Amino acid sequence: MEKREGKRRIVLVPIPAQGHVTPMMQLGKALYSKGFSITVVEGQFNRVRSSSQHFPGFQFVTIEESLAESELVRLGGIEFMINLNKTSEASFKDCIAQLLLQQGSDIACIIYDEFMYFCGAAAKKFNLPSVIFSTQSATNYVSRFVLSKINADKFSVDMEDPGMQEKMVENLYPPLRYKDLPTSGLGPLDHLFEVCREAANKRTACAVIINTVSCLESSSLSWLEQEIEIPMYHIGPLHMTASPPSRLLEEDRSCIEWLNKQKPRSVIYISLGSIFDMGTKEVSEMAWGLCDSNQPFLWVIRDASESLPEEVSTMVSERGGYIVKWAPQIEVLGHPAVGGFWSHCGWNSTLESIAEGVPMICRPFHGEQKLNAMYIESVWRIGFQVEGSKVDRGEVDRAVKRLIVDEESAGMEERALVLKKKLKASVKSGGTSYNALDELVKYLKTM
Repeated sequence: MEKREGKRRIVLVPIPAQGHVTPMMQLGKALYSKGFSITVVEGQFNRVRSSSQHFPGFQFVTIEESLAESELVRLGGIEFMINLNKTSEASFKDCIAQLLLQQGSDIACIIYDEFMYFCGAAAKKFNLPSVIFSTQSATNYVSRFVLSKINADKFSVDMEDPGMQEKMVENLYPPLRYKDLPTSGLGPLDHLFEVCREAANKRTACAVIINTVSCLESSSLSWLEQEIEIPMYHIGPLHMTASPPSRLLEEDRSCIEWLNKQKPRSVIYISLGSIFDMGTKEVSEMAWGLCDSNQPFLWVIRDASESLPEEVSTMVSERGGYIVKWAPQIEVLGHPAVGGFWSHCGWNSTLESIAEGVPMICRPFHGEQKLNAMYIESVWRIGFQVEGSKVDRGEVDRAVKRLIVDEESAGMEERALVLKKKLKASVKSGGTSYNALDELVKYLKTM
C-alpha cells in the first residue's frame, strides 16, 4: 500500500457561541500540535474566522444556513439550536463531500460539539468516524442524560412538590437532586428536553471527549463510563493543555498595567460572561456595593457607556475601580493582585478560576451555571452563591468582604490552591488529563 504523506485531517464543528468555540479551538490547537491537520467548519456567523489569524495552519470552511443570526433573539437559544440543526444538515453534507473531493481520503474524524448533532448524519453517510465533544462539565452531561428520559409535562407537575425537588435522581457524589437539574432560564421545557434527547443520542459516534478533570468530577465521570459505553476522554482543562487561543472578543490589556499597581490578593475581578447583560439599575447597585467594600475591583462591562450612569462611572474611577469591555481573563486570574472572582459560573470561567487557585463569588443565571455554582459552594467549597434574581449594594459589599477580607476567606483560598495543584499535576506527564490526551491521539491515529 502506498504510504500517505502529510498530516491526517480532523474536522471540527463548534457551535457559534464563545463559551463553546473557545474550548473547541483549544482542542484544535492540542491536536494540531500532535501532528493533525485541522479544518474548522462554521456557519455564516463567522465567529471564529474573524480571529483566524490566531490559528495559523488551520483551514476554515463556511457552510450556508437558512437561519439568520437575528433569529437567535426571536427564538431563544434552545429553539434556535433545534432549528440550526435542521437547517445545517444538508449544507454540512455538501461541505464534507467537497472536502473529500478536494483532499482525498485525508479526513480521519469529525469532532462535533454535542449540540451540533446534525453532524452525525453526514458522518454516517460518508462512513467517517465521529467523536462528540462536550465543552461543559461532566455533571452537566449527566444531567442531560437524566433529562432526556423525563417527560416535560410530568416534570413540571412533579416539581410543584417540595419533596420531589429534594429527591435524588442519580447515584452520584454529591447527590444530584431534581431541583439541581439545569432547566431554569432556558425556555420551554419541551424544547429543552428535545435538545437533551438529541445531545444524549450517541448515534454512530465512536468516542466522547469532555473538557474536565477527574479530580473535580470523578463520580460523574464514573457514571458516564457506565452509561455511554464508548471510549471517553477527559482531557481538561484544555486551556492548560494547549496554548490558549485569543478570545473572540477584543481584549483591553490596559487592565494588566492597572493590576500591576495593586496589592497582592486585594482585587476582586468581576465578569459575568459574554452573553448576559444586566439592567442599568442593577449595574448601579453593583457599582455602589463594590465601591462600599473599599476593595479595588476590575469589572468587565461590555456596554458601560450605556448601562453605567455618568455619576456612577465617576465614582467608580475615584474609589478604586477599573472597567474594561473585555479582559484577558486567564492572565487576569493568574495575576498576584487578584484575590477573588465574581462570576456567572460558566464552565470555562470555572475551570480558569480553579486553575489559578482563585476563590469565587457565584452569580449563576441559568442552566449549567447553577450546577457549576452548586459544586463551587458545596462540593469543592471554594466560593459561595449570591442568591436572588437581583442584588443590592449591601449584599454586594458583604459578599466582597466575605471573599477577600473575612476569616473564612482563608479556608476558601487554601482549598482553591489545593485544587490548583491537582489541575497542574493532571496536565503534566503522567497526569490523568495528559494520559487521556495521549490515548485520544493514539485512538485518532488508528482511524
